[in-house]
Amino acid sequence: MPTLYFGKGTCALASLIALEESGLAFTAHKLNLANGEQRAPDYLKINPKGRVPALVTRRGTITETPAILAYVAAMAPEAGLAPLDDPFEFARLQAFNSYLCSTVHINHAHRPRGSRWADDPAALEAMKAKVPQTMAESFALIEETMLEGPWVMGERYSVADPYLFTMTGWLPSDGVDPARFQKVAAHHARMLERPAVQRALQRESV
Repeated sequence: MPTLYFGKGTCALASLIALEESGLAFTAHKLNLANGEQRAPDYLKINPKGRVPALVTRRGTITETPAILAYVAAMAPEAGLAPLDDPFEFARLQAFNSYLCSTVHINHAHRPRGSRWADDPAALEAMKAKVPQTMAESFALIEETMLEGPWVMGERYSVADPYLFTMTGWLPSDGVDPARFQKVAAHHARMLERPAVQRALQRESV
């Protein structure tokens, strides 16, 4: 049975939702990130990157959200969480998730984790000040060109949806009103109605 290591308020929520949607049996282990549990020696043996999520399977550990999402979808094909039978559509799904991972998440991280890129206090403040702009620009692009509706890939729910849901939830703390993006806001509200999302949020809150 796989075990997902996650932390509250992180991108690991997307993997947690996907596992809840999949119907796969799994366990979840919540790390206390505020106490630095992600850097503890025992966890670094699981994920030397010292970050979440990490999915421990019988064949080894998988890290990085897009990889975990694709793995969950492939391990539960009957759940229909990815267009596994259509290479082009699957590539489109991966392109969306890769954009969230490589661009949107990095935009967001410049506010709470700017020390990854700079030490100078003025540089850190400049990075924080830029976040509302970069996050808004990214979500405008998603709203206008990527989110097909009602789900990311159109009529078919997929593992892209919990990933978008997770990052939409970061917008208020990044100084962006989600209501600026009508389709994105509607998607977020639609996600909140799903039992799997509610179960995942409950796991986060415990």
